[in-house]
Parts: sequence; structure tokens; C-alpha cells
Amino acid sequence: MRSVGDRAPRQILTVSALTALVRERLEQDFPDLWIEGEVSNFRAPASGHLYFTLKDASSQIRAVLFRSGAQRLRFALEEGLHLVVHGRLGVYDPRGEYQIILDHLEPQGLGALQLAFEQLKEKLAQEGLFNQDRKRPLPFFPKRVGIVTSLSGAALHDMLVVLRRRCPILGTVIAPVPVQGEGAAPQIAAAIRLLGSSGLVDVMIVGRGGGSLEDLWCFNEEEVVRAIAACAVPVVSAVGHEIDVTLADFAADHRAPTPSAAAEAVAPVLRELVGTLDAHRARMAHEVQRRLEWATQRTDDAVVRIEHGLGVVLSFQHRRLAECRRGLHIASPVERVRAIAALLPQLIRRVQRGMTAWLAMQRQTVRVAMAGLDSLSPLAVLGRGYSIVQTVPDGVVVKRARDVSEGDRVRARLGEGELLCDVQKILPDA
Repeated sequence: MRSVGDRAPRQILTVSALTALVRERLEQDFPDLWIEGEVSNFRAPASGHLYFTLKDASSQIRAVLFRSGAQRLRFALEEGLHLVVHGRLGVYDPRGEYQIILDHLEPQGLGALQLAFEQLKEKLAQEGLFNQDRKRPLPFFPKRVGIVTSLSGAALHDMLVVLRRRCPILGTVIAPVPVQGEGAAPQIAAAIRLLGSSGLVDVMIVGRGGGSLEDLWCFNEEEVVRAIAACAVPVVSAVGHEIDVTLADFAADHRAPTPSAAAEAVAPVLRELVGTLDAHRARMAHEVQRRLEWATQRTDDAVVRIEHGLGVVLSFQHRRLAECRRGLHIASPVERVRAIAALLPQLIRRVQRGMTAWLAMQRQTVRVAMAGLDSLSPLAVLGRGYSIVQTVPDGVVVKRARDVSEGDRVRARLGEGELLCDVQKILPDA
């Protein structure tokens, strides 16, 4: 048995050094791990990294998905999601905690793309992007059709063949874009926005031929779906074959099972339209002719009724005129004028006698009034020896001796003539 003094010299490690040793050993021993567990304590800070705990019924381990991996993640992490993940073990030095550093995640029992599809579908549906009341009818006879698809795919050829066969005069505007792979979705969305706002097309087809879920995935991208929902013209989605369904189909105004069916949906059959127009024109001509004949017959009937009515009215008016003539003869004013003429001399004499008596009465009234006025006239007073004295030159009547002064000149008006006098002395009242 070794004594304490026989022990080897102690190697004292710092916490950091120990943590580094543990990290090195863990990274060497566990460089490639597949594990499964349930997501809890999920955090998504502004850095873009994703942090959560992966747990089962009795244990848990911290997990981190750095920003570069998070940007490639197709679905959204959420609490309670059961995952199968791949990564390596590492140690977070500041806390001395071991964690799994992830580079791949997939939902347990459900593909990542399918989960991303369902999550985005639910999100956009809650925003109302898939509501039926947003769907617009396709134009009956568009002038030009816009097509957003790949130039190299068979879908474009199929659509052009159908469009030319159904309506050769229909114009087309093609916006070539990649329809799968990284970077396809932004180009598809940009082409939809540009073509929709250009004013060049009346309706738009967006699509491609069939393929796997991965091949068609760009038509499930949020920016493509939103561009379709916001497009200024109606959009027909023609992605894949009949069994393929994308989120673009839900957002579009019309979903076609194939690109060829999309072309049939937007292009009327010109020959059928011409035939329909010819049939309508023939029916209109027949209807116009029938209405003209009917109107002519009605006019003839109306003329007969008018002529008969005019005859009745004229006959009635003739009878009324004859009755009026008889009434006028009976009530002729000639006899009344003759009777009045015989009475005129007598009436004139009555008026003359009345006027003579009235004039005599008026003359007497005037004489009485004149006599009264004469008795009140100043001239009559003057004729009895009185006079009117007025100042000179104002002509103010002098009523009292004190109204003038000695030396003033006054005018005295007599019954006959006037006197111009100077006041020599003013005598007091008697």
C-alpha cells in the first residue's frame, strides 16, 4: 500500500482546460449521431440560430441549429414536435454543458417538406388567401395570355399547341423562369408580379409539368403563393399532373389539372364562337323580321282604329256645331240690342234730369261755402277798416307794439292799397 508521500505529483487543471478536454473527447467519440426526441424550450433569437431541448420520457439534451442550417430548414420548429435529427456532440464552454450541434432535422413519421407544406397552408389559409370569395372569373375572350414557365419544358409546348388550335388569334406573352431548384421561387414570383402589372395580358397561366414533391416545391414557396394571390389579373395554376397539388393551386383563381387543361380553360374555341355568333345573328335577323312584321300589323290596325276614331269624333263635333248654331240663333243678341236701343232715349232723359238736379245742389253748396269763406277772409276784415302791419323787408306780421323799435320801417296793408311807414314812437298799452 502506497503512502501519501509516495503519490505522484498532482496535475491541477483549470475549469477551462477540463472543459476543453471533455469537448475534445466528446467530439472524437461522437462525431456522427442520429437521435430522436421531442422539442421543448424552443428559442429563435435575432441572431438567426435556433436553440431548443430535445427530450424523451426520462432525459433531455440541449440542441442548437446554427443560422446557415436554419435558413435551409423547410418547416417551422414548434413546441412538442417529434424530430429525428443528425449532428455531433459538442460542449458549450461558458456553461460547461454538452449539447448536440445539428446539421439535419426531419419530423418523425412525416417528411419535412410535407410538414412545411401543411404549416404554410394553415398560415396562409388563416390570412384568407385561399378564400373562395377572392377567386375571380376568367375572362370570356382574352386578347393576350401570359405564361410563366420554363422555356425548355414540355409544358410550354403543350400549352402553345392547345392555344393555337383553339384560338389562333389569341396573343401570348411568355415570361421564362426556372421551375425547380434553388432560386426558382424568387424568379417565378418576380415574373408573376411583372407580367401582372404590365397591362399586356388579360389572364395568366403559371405552371410546369409533373414531378416529385421536391421538384414542385418552388410552387409551395410563400413568395410565389403571395404573388399569385396579389396578381392584378386572374391566374390559372397548372402545376404538375392531376394528382399533384401545390399551394399555388389554392391561391390561384382557377386550378387546372395539367398545363394543357389550363390552356383550354383560358382560350375559347374560335370556330365554336364564330358558329355561335352566326347562329345568334340568324336568330336576331329572324327575330327582327318577326318584330317588324308584327309592328307593321300593329301599325295597320292602329291606322284603322285612328281613322274610325277620327270619323266618330268629326261626326260628334259636327252635331255639336249644329247644336251651337241653333242655340246661338235662339239666344241671338240682335233682339236684345233692339230692345235696349228703344229704352236708350228714356234712360238718357232720366240721366239728364238727375245730372241737372245734382248740379243745382252742388252750386248751392258752393255758394254757401263761398259765403262762409268770404266772412273769414282777411280781405273782408281789411275792408272794414283794419290793416295788417308787416316788418320790412322780412314781411313778418307785427302783432304787438314791442315787436318793432323806433325808426323801424313797416308796411301797412289796407283794404285798398298799402302804406310804407316809419315808426316814430312806441306808445304803451292803454
